[in-house]
Amino acid sequence: MGEVKSALRSHVGRVRSVNEDYGWVGQLQGGLSAAIVADGMGGHLAGEIASGLAVESLVQSLREWKEDLSAKESEERMRDMIRKANEVVFNTASLNKRYRNMGTTVVVALLNEKEGLIGHIGDSRAYRIRDGQLSLITDDHTLVNELAKMGQLTPEEAQHHPRRNVLTRALGTERDVAIDIRRIDWMPGDQLLLCSDGLSGMVDDEALLSTMTDPSLDLEQKAERLVELALAAGGEDNVTVALVGYEPDEASGGAGGSANGSAGSGPDGGANGNAGSGPDGGANGDAGSGSNGGAEGMPA
Repeated sequence: MGEVKSALRSHVGRVRSVNEDYGWVGQLQGGLSAAIVADGMGGHLAGEIASGLAVESLVQSLREWKEDLSAKESEERMRDMIRKANEVVFNTASLNKRYRNMGTTVVVALLNEKEGLIGHIGDSRAYRIRDGQLSLITDDHTLVNELAKMGQLTPEEAQHHPRRNVLTRALGTERDVAIDIRRIDWMPGDQLLLCSDGLSGMVDDEALLSTMTDPSLDLEQKAERLVELALAAGGEDNVTVALVGYEPDEASGGAGGSANGSAGSGPDGGANGNAGSGPDGGANGDAGSGSNGGAEGMPA
């Protein structure tokens, strides 16, 4: 057994004027750990509303989680949780013309001491770092990724394609949405990185891995460094990073805001990368940063 710690950072970036990402990390009853990143789209504050509503709904559902994570039924429970968030965003958009067609990506992780569930819609990502290796857990729901999987684009072409941010799937844009759920194993020494494409689209895997495996950095410093790398690369989008580290028993000191509470980043706290923390975490004010600003919007 080891100790689970977490860190959260969010920044508006160097180009956008509004941060439409939301993020949250926290500890739940039963010894569970959780993290969420959502990247809103829609522009004119609609993206910020979409991602904020999604995270708020998910945090509420996570705080009510009672299922055994190891049970097969837990996968459907997570799917239902994300469906509920989708309904909240979709209904809000349907009732207000200002928010028409707003939506958000979402990636959520729920972990116990042996395994975890990853729920995912859009192009925000989850990576696991283990034994010096960086593994991408999620599959981008983008037009360019679909073309690449069909062999119509090389990985290099996909990386620089002008439409690489066009989503094929997002939370809140339709009444029903397909949800990817992955079950992973989780052991001491592992780290989990959740991020918006403001990080993954600006910083290559080698730099991500180098940062996450740097022994001189604690978890909070790793989150700071990742945001700094995205900004140094141009900061073209909002960037949000949520980290969870499963430290072996012999490890001590260091990072982490959620051993005894939770943290959220948002329009009142995370625009410049400052995450609020406390026993009630981000449930009442989680997080916004990093807009896809409509560029990642799905066709109406």
